[in-house]
Amino acid sequence: MAYTIDMTGQVVLVTGGGRGVGDGIVQAYLEAGAAVEICGRSTPESLREVDGRTARFSAVDVREADQVAAWVEDVLRRHGRLDVAVNNAGGAPFAQFDTASPRFHAKINDLNFMSAVYVALAVRPHLAAARGSMVNVTSISARRASPGTAVYGAAKAALESLTASLGVEWAPDVRVNAVSCGLVATPGSADHYGDAEQFARVAATIPRGVFATPLEVGQACVLLSSPLAAHVTGAVLNVDGGGEWPAFLQHTPNA
Repeated sequence: MAYTIDMTGQVVLVTGGGRGVGDGIVQAYLEAGAAVEICGRSTPESLREVDGRTARFSAVDVREADQVAAWVEDVLRRHGRLDVAVNNAGGAPFAQFDTASPRFHAKINDLNFMSAVYVALAVRPHLAAARGSMVNVTSISARRASPGTAVYGAAKAALESLTASLGVEWAPDVRVNAVSCGLVATPGSADHYGDAEQFARVAATIPRGVFATPLEVGQACVLLSSPLAAHVTGAVLNVDGGGEWPAFLQHTPNA
């Protein structure tokens, strides 16, 4: 039996949906037929369009609870409903833990964890009315050492814990799940991982042998927010190509 995910008539929020992984998430929901609302601090150069339908952008600093609440209310006024919220906003520049300032660490936590808290508080009653779901985008850094982005990894670990707790606390009205990203090929990946040869060497550390695409992350989000995952809540779905090869295999004969 063939399965399709049709989200026609549903309204989806995606924080940080203007570029990178967020753009792939937006594309996946648009392809499923949903109306997509995105936000960010600055207007993206272009907005994702599928079959003549374009995501709508609002300028919002997700680290500010009042701005998040106002955005959600504006979406409700225009659409009259809310079915899915995707907490995608996040990221962190590389910085050694003891050389960064307390303010820097606080901002990283605000972006990667507290923003999801503010969204969750704002969307809860509206998702409950629609029997909808929330999807949190986390990272492989939540469950392994994250040197140079230590607070980012800790914030993503907190987001996974929040996912599990709200999956229980909000049941049965709202399902809450997370997608844990491994390495993803985005327009900024080359700057981070180096030239094509270096990029290929990094990809070789992934069992599947390639980076994920933003759209593959988005498709996982769509799956978790669809009826195909009706009995899934409080879960973390790994979208990482198998994770990382264990380091000891590099030094094991015949491995």
